[in-house]
Amino acid sequence: MTVDRPRLTATAPSAAIDGVLVIDKPPGMTSHDVVVAARRLLAQPRIGHTGTLDPMATGVLPLACGLATRLVSFLTASDKEYIAEIRFGLTTDSYDVTGKATGGTGAFPDRATILDGLQVFSGDYLQAPPPISAKKIGGRRAYELARNGTPVQPAPVPVHVETLNLIASDGAVATVRVRCSAGFYVRALAHALGQRTGTGACLQSLRRVRSGDFTISNALPIEDLHSTPDKVASHTVPLDSLLPHLPTAVLTADGEVHVSHGRDIGPDQVLGAWLGSGLESSGAASWVRLVSTTGCLLAMAQPGATPDVLHPSVVLG
Repeated sequence: MTVDRPRLTATAPSAAIDGVLVIDKPPGMTSHDVVVAARRLLAQPRIGHTGTLDPMATGVLPLACGLATRLVSFLTASDKEYIAEIRFGLTTDSYDVTGKATGGTGAFPDRATILDGLQVFSGDYLQAPPPISAKKIGGRRAYELARNGTPVQPAPVPVHVETLNLIASDGAVATVRVRCSAGFYVRALAHALGQRTGTGACLQSLRRVRSGDFTISNALPIEDLHSTPDKVASHTVPLDSLLPHLPTAVLTADGEVHVSHGRDIGPDQVLGAWLGSGLESSGAASWVRLVSTTGCLLAMAQPGATPDVLHPSVVLG
């Protein structure tokens, strides 16, 4: 199955963006294609995506722009939510309908069998990524090895599925909604469900409706990137509003100077309650947003060498 890529010919320079622009990715484009188009249409070179979507997939693709590119590692680690159509009775080498057919039973499971099969894939488990994927094997991408005729099977990786619900089923196709951890392959879920039900299956369509704090309701079609600056701005999450779930420390004027030079900060450089001693030495919860008194995000910090300091590891200014 092939999907035509949208033609994006209009260009319009705009004011530089520092924040995350949420794009509703169309089918037929890679995530890199979207980045290239956005750089051209917005006349802004510093843009990167925060989590790959397959070419056939659509939906939420957050683009980190300007200073926000320094926060990509934080944004890619967030959980995702998808609506997927799973087609039964057919298997392919890519685990989706764009791949080469590897089998076809023509059999379809009933609703009860589908529901029973889905229960197995909730919670924490090890998921085997598709052979045609970006996972690296011996330093090379799995899809490169597969295209060269080398049999590949990436090692299973731990994943977490928060919710997995059956929305509809009509025999040949089941529609599911899945909320999962970063790095989860919905294609692999479709293939594994086909094995579980005994009918074989592959992914027919995929739409990402949420990536972390970014939802489809605030996503801009890519062809609208040449719209007015106000329209683009309305779909952009400003730098100071990013990562709201993390602890925030407000800096004194002296603290701002410390951060600008990459120096550790202590209780005397922070207004209000001191956060340093209550943080773990590792993990996502150890990160702290360092902001000015006006709410400007200045840096991301972690616990320093001693419990009474925070080290600004990612400085934005």
